[in-house]
Amino acid sequence: MKALIFAAGKGTRLQPFTNSHPKALAEVNGIPLLERNIKYLQSYGINDFVINIHHFGEQIVDFLKLKNNFGANIEISDERNELLETGGGLIFAKEFLSSEEDFLIMNADILTDLNISDFVKSHLESQNFVTLAVSDRKSSRKLFFDDQMILKGWKNVGTGETRMASTNVGFKELAFSGIHCINSAIFNKIKRTGKFSIMEEYLDMMMIERIVGYEHHANLIDVGRPESITEAEKIFL
Repeated sequence: MKALIFAAGKGTRLQPFTNSHPKALAEVNGIPLLERNIKYLQSYGINDFVINIHHFGEQIVDFLKLKNNFGANIEISDERNELLETGGGLIFAKEFLSSEEDFLIMNADILTDLNISDFVKSHLESQNFVTLAVSDRKSSRKLFFDDQMILKGWKNVGTGETRMASTNVGFKELAFSGIHCINSAIFNKIKRTGKFSIMEEYLDMMMIERIVGYEHHANLIDVGRPESITEAEKIFL
């Protein structure tokens, strides 16, 4: 299975490092996030990658060349002219992904020991349109799932804003882990263009498509702040 790694973000929460570097090259115990995630996915047999770039994108290109792409097949989705967020970034990378029946997406700033093989197997066997890795952890945004783990809504914890597919009847609230498996039919169903979050599309599509949560209990850290690097270094050696 091919994997798209989102590595284009500006990483403003990781300043001052990101004032002169891409977030994906921030190091945890001396190893850049991007390198960790490429090798992590390779450990589960994934060796075909698309990596999107924007903020100091040339540093990512140079880093991959220096490392001989870690022996992987890597294609670059170059967003240096305009940062398109996750939804726009996915559409921009369509040429690299549309021939795949299903593909994996992962944020470059996520570190986890989730068993990707089990995650992908669940997605394929259940024939889900989208499978979202989710867990019970603190987050500013939560997703709602029914007792069959079908996506039913979203909440901004800070503002109280919600988007619901149906009345909340004791739905489970879980946090998105930044890892998703997607059927390529999504390219024919996305309505938005330009710069947008893929979660906006998921919240529209949950009314008619099978978007399922895959709950896990793996270690997972969003390495978005300097203090989260310190936290990650205790787990990811």
